Amino acid sequence: MNWLARRHGTWRGAVRWLLARAALRLGLLEAYRLRRPERVRRVVFVCLGNICRSAYAHRVAAGLGMPAVSIGLSTGTGAGSPDSAQRAAERRGDDLSEHRATDFRDFTPLPGDLFLAMEIRHARELQRRLAVHAEVQIVLLGLWCDPPSPHLHDPYTLSDAYFDHCFARLHQAVHGLHRTLNGDTP
Repeated sequence: MNWLARRHGTWRGAVRWLLARAALRLGLLEAYRLRRPERVRRVVFVCLGNICRSAYAHRVAAGLGMPAVSIGLSTGTGAGSPDSAQRAAERRGDDLSEHRATDFRDFTPLPGDLFLAMEIRHARELQRRLAVHAEVQIVLLGLWCDPPSPHLHDPYTLSDAYFDHCFARLHQAVHGLHRTLNGDTP
């Protein structure tokens, strides 16, 4: 397996990652940085299907004692995580077997919600859908990775090696977010 597949999943993932990193360096993602950590009451992890990335991030956050939920922008409420995601979580000592997806339409935003998107396009879609909810914040979860990774490519249907890489990045980001919300980092 080549480096590109292990690190970015696909060539499309690599291109999206490069474009996202360029946007970050050019200052085009400032709208998706955490502005008011003191107002956060609950973290809401968001991806497309809510069966891999946001499900795993939710699991990690719950393990840290964070008030957390996860949702998908385009999913079927009640869907479970695929076997590949469950195995990747197990390799990290976590369990996704009980996870069930929640579609955005079946979710009620609350004041103090911090929406954590996996991709820039997800953050933009959240901005559109949450325009009437001024009391929530939308940020890119990957900004807590080292180095920052504003694009966390979807591992669904990809290799175990990429699942492991993606879940390691998610784990790192959620732990960084946790430290930030606890006032341990700037």
